[in-house]
Amino acid sequence: MAEHLLEVEHLKQYFPIRDGFFGSKPLKAVDDVSFTINHGETLGLVGESGCGKTTVGRSILRLYEPTDGVVKFEGEEITDKNIHALRRKMQMVFQDPYSSLNPRMTVEDIIGEPLDVHKLYANKKERREKILHLMDLVGLNAEHATRYAHEFSGGQRQRIGIARALAVDPKFIICDEPVSALDVSIQAQVINMFEDLQEKLGVAYLFIAHDLLVVRHISHNIAVMYLGHMVETASADELMDHPIHPYTESLLSAVPIPDPKIARQKNRIMLEGDVPSPLNMPTGCPFRTRCRYATERCAAEVPELTDRGNGHKVACFVK
Repeated sequence: MAEHLLEVEHLKQYFPIRDGFFGSKPLKAVDDVSFTINHGETLGLVGESGCGKTTVGRSILRLYEPTDGVVKFEGEEITDKNIHALRRKMQMVFQDPYSSLNPRMTVEDIIGEPLDVHKLYANKKERREKILHLMDLVGLNAEHATRYAHEFSGGQRQRIGIARALAVDPKFIICDEPVSALDVSIQAQVINMFEDLQEKLGVAYLFIAHDLLVVRHISHNIAVMYLGHMVETASADELMDHPIHPYTESLLSAVPIPDPKIARQKNRIMLEGDVPSPLNMPTGCPFRTRCRYATERCAAEVPELTDRGNGHKVACFVK
């Protein structure tokens, strides 16, 4: 068995954008990202909108063809030739629980489609038994099987999407902001369900999200992205309690605190300026245009992730 379940090494995802009549320039959505995920572990991937979180997830599953880099699953490099077989072991839960479900198919057919594609049943009776078991696993009733997606609430639709992902008994699931479109009370139910499923099935997650409190609750490790680059990675408690990178510090300072006395004493770090365009990236460190610690070296060189002890890695020259 490989030491890591998933290994991502120097992943790059550039999209060509037309520039004038004949030319084009690369939009660097993901630029030299590396990380690992172990068996039965959750890595939380956070960062503001447009930083490349979703693109990382889709590139791993080859929904986008990576521009460069290597992705290994259980020690085997993922290529066009083996991706179909590996998709039985790797699945994805999408952000929008409505647009990711076929409105013309019943719940039974939506959940059963992966079983059909990979031929994972001997007869119709076994197929239905597997579907009903999956529905029970995610908290749906058997009578829901003949209904259509539009008849369900957002939380129930997301449960259908999760059951579909679990149909092929995967070892790894990419969760692309699976609770961001749901009410807060429903978010808690779905997050707890993800944890229960991990405990029962031993599945590993790449959990992409905006909400740092949600990420801390579910993740073993957290990685922070900014403008296509990984700027900090550490265990969940280590990163939340001892952030080093200036961007991580500003993200954590914006997390709401329910106690008004503590909230008033908190030092909110406000970032100046706008996020640069990935089409016109600043030289050197991608965060330097908004960083209060930026130096001349930050403009000249791109900092690499360096280990600061205890598995805490940071891409910063100053901190």
